[in-house]
Amino acid sequence: MGALPVFRWRLAPDGLATRRQLRTLSLRPGGQDVAAQLERPRRRRGPLVAYLYRVDLAVPVRPMTPARRAALAKANAARRLCPVCRRDAGYVIPTSLGACVPCADADPHGSDRSTR
Repeated sequence: MGALPVFRWRLAPDGLATRRQLRTLSLRPGGQDVAAQLERPRRRRGPLVAYLYRVDLAVPVRPMTPARRAALAKANAARRLCPVCRRDAGYVIPTSLGACVPCADADPHGSDRSTR
């Protein structure tokens, strides 16, 4: 495999887009290889890298089917369910806490974040 063309930030040619840019056009890469690379320089660290894909080879985003919509709703509901009290918290449970805020605050094993 040869080296990818590298472009500076905001200087990519027309016809190339990042995944996010493709998504705003209701497109996806569709299995194509990365066409180029975009680099944004940073101080004291390596550059930020974004991969570019050809817009003419991109394919439309798959439509949301009723089954996919139901599966997504079920997965999001599972993220709101507290494993300690088994109640719907009404928000996505932070993975750093592992439980809803009232259960995490009441945990006697020292995971209380207010004492730190």
